[in-house]
Amino acid sequence: MGELTTLTIAEARDRLRAGDVSAVELTEACLAEIEAAGALNAFSVTTAEIARHRAEQADDRLRTDADAPAMCGIPIGIKDLFCTRGVASQAASRILDGFRPEYESTVTQKLHDAGAVMLGKLNMDEFAMGSSNETSTYGPVVNPWRAEGSNKDLTPGGSSGGSASAVAADLCLAATGTDTGGSIRQPAAFTGIVGLKPTYGRCSRWGIVAFASSLDQAGPMTKTVRDAAIMFGAMAGHDPKDSTSADMAVPDFEAALAGDIRGKTIGLPREYRMDGMPAEIDKLWSEGAEMLRDAGAKTVDISLPHTRYALPAYYVIAPAEASSNLARYDGVRYGFRAKLEKGDGITEMYERTRAQGFGPEVQRRVMIGTYVLSAGFYDAYYRRAQRVRTLIKRDFEEAFATGVDAILTPSTPSAAFGIGDMADADPVQMYLNDVFTVTVNLAGLPGISVPAGTDASGLPLGLQLIGRPWDEAGLLNTAQVLEQAAGFVSKPAKWW
Repeated sequence: MGELTTLTIAEARDRLRAGDVSAVELTEACLAEIEAAGALNAFSVTTAEIARHRAEQADDRLRTDADAPAMCGIPIGIKDLFCTRGVASQAASRILDGFRPEYESTVTQKLHDAGAVMLGKLNMDEFAMGSSNETSTYGPVVNPWRAEGSNKDLTPGGSSGGSASAVAADLCLAATGTDTGGSIRQPAAFTGIVGLKPTYGRCSRWGIVAFASSLDQAGPMTKTVRDAAIMFGAMAGHDPKDSTSADMAVPDFEAALAGDIRGKTIGLPREYRMDGMPAEIDKLWSEGAEMLRDAGAKTVDISLPHTRYALPAYYVIAPAEASSNLARYDGVRYGFRAKLEKGDGITEMYERTRAQGFGPEVQRRVMIGTYVLSAGFYDAYYRRAQRVRTLIKRDFEEAFATGVDAILTPSTPSAAFGIGDMADADPVQMYLNDVFTVTVNLAGLPGISVPAGTDASGLPLGLQLIGRPWDEAGLLNTAQVLEQAAGFVSKPAKWW
């Protein structure tokens, strides 16, 4: 039954409708793979009973409804950031220990309504703060890929590392992720899968534990671009419960995969050719541009002059919003509460709970955020970072105004690195993993990472395409052309 888990969403959909396989069989195959893959630590909670029940419902629906949604019967994993009714939703943090919401996030409800089967919750960096999935209260997730000739455990990236690892290891057919500064695209690149970060506002944020409210966006993590289009269609749409949700029609993203980009213009930003960029990343980028030219597109050099300020601006804005969002976790109403000593009052309860409930990286970002929002520093840091954000957004607007249809860049500055390799490094070294991705979040644009090659050690590398606002359909079409030209079909050798 293990071969069933290697199916793409599109393949499984066709086989489900043909009656070659049932949703129950698909689900049981995935549950068996999850149980055997404990070494990856990708799932924080497995919801076997829920999965079997929903699979049975999906089979009934497929038998009676010829127009059942494309996601009907597809087993997926849900990132622990999404609230799921009655199921532990901790955002991988001790401070939410025992929290089981009485409500469902809009995105997971949409997927449920489309007939998707939830297999369980996926591990992640605590409150989505991290680039290596090492800050989780559940322990680190392990990348199913290993460098040739090495047994060293590698990071799957973060914060959606559990989602990326599970999809790459065929534990589920697809997974949800969230992206605040690259947390879908970076782990997708590290694990050789496709990760789509939609335009800000395309997917509802309601019921998703907030990190940085003006940057967070949910998206699909899948094996192929077509799968991303299928799953994204089920996730997207206006939600009156989310004031930042866009009231726009959701197109048929799969139907937009025409496979033709003749006459399109692809921008190559010169500022992304940074000092010290590994030769293999630069080579892959050049090869990707050549692939798109061979497919009929034109490539042009463009300038995004404020890119150099993106990372520092992001690491002012995101912690500032995080410090505000995380103020609600105090041990009073739900989640973890620290043990108090005789004579302790409410102030001591707050202090002990937050000190013991939040991990070091979350504490670091909360303190940074509180500092930049404090009296005397608000104008010097936060307001200035917001002005830089406006300039970064304007750079993209000017590029698209010249006729550029999409922008091609590397997804990450390197392949996956070893777990623990940056434990003693300056935190800024870890933050540099987001150097190619944070601009997309600051500008609210759609971006997608497509696996396009491997490094000298046989580890996957990705290329990023950035699209016009709300043009995910065009972005996905270009991404599929790049995917087909790159012909990346490698899978990690099973060691777990």
